[in-house]
Amino acid sequence: MAVEVKELLEAGVHFGHLTRKWDPNMAPYVYMERNGIHIINLYKTAAKIDEAGAALSKIANSGRKILFVATKKQAKDIVAEKAGSINMPYITERWPGGMLTNFVTIRKAVKKMASIDRMKKDGTFMTLSKKERLQVDRLRAKLEKNLGSINDMTRLPGALFVVDIKREHIAIKEAQKLNIPIFAMVDTNSDPRQVDYVIPANDDASKSIDKILTHVTASIANGLAERKAEKDATASATEAPKAKAATPKAEAAPAKVVAAEEEE
Repeated sequence: MAVEVKELLEAGVHFGHLTRKWDPNMAPYVYMERNGIHIINLYKTAAKIDEAGAALSKIANSGRKILFVATKKQAKDIVAEKAGSINMPYITERWPGGMLTNFVTIRKAVKKMASIDRMKKDGTFMTLSKKERLQVDRLRAKLEKNLGSINDMTRLPGALFVVDIKREHIAIKEAQKLNIPIFAMVDTNSDPRQVDYVIPANDDASKSIDKILTHVTASIANGLAERKAEKDATASATEAPKAKAATPKAEAAPAKVVAAEEEE
């Protein structure tokens, strides 16, 4: 899916922050200043989307998960929809401290959620008192809100995709500590040096966020499709010799019958 500069322009991806709020390290990605606002160079944005997309496609092809992080109001629903459509985990509520660096504890909380679900299925839940049931329901709702989208993530993600690295600085630090590659939309008020794959873009407008995530998730979907095709091809190649081996056995019986008839 080729990235067109025109579509980025129409989505308002080029609007940066006020010049007085900029981070000088974003200078290579700034095209010009207009009415006190920095304008992002969309040709560089398009190139960076392609670069990030290729890397994300490889990670998805390897079978690793990509964790999306966006807790700001404009991005929450978009990220939940886009990441959910390709079956990738996401955090859109408050970042749980130690989500990556203390992953074992987070997994215990997810297992607790599954345990409550089992209690409801096998009838154990109804043996509790009314007060206890209320407490368990509240705990389940809280866990679902904060961790429901990562219940399939059984190991650390292969990469992080972040919208607004200033807001998600705790997630960034945890990923850095564990050497997890960081992909992010980076606005002119942020330091791109914190990110492995920078996508210079307006991270405040929902149209801009939607446009970038559409391209990013399309690349991940391609990687997943390639992985599935490779698996199917391997399965077919494994089954073919078995089919060939079975054929002579089926033909052997009539040959014996013919030989017996000739002897008679």
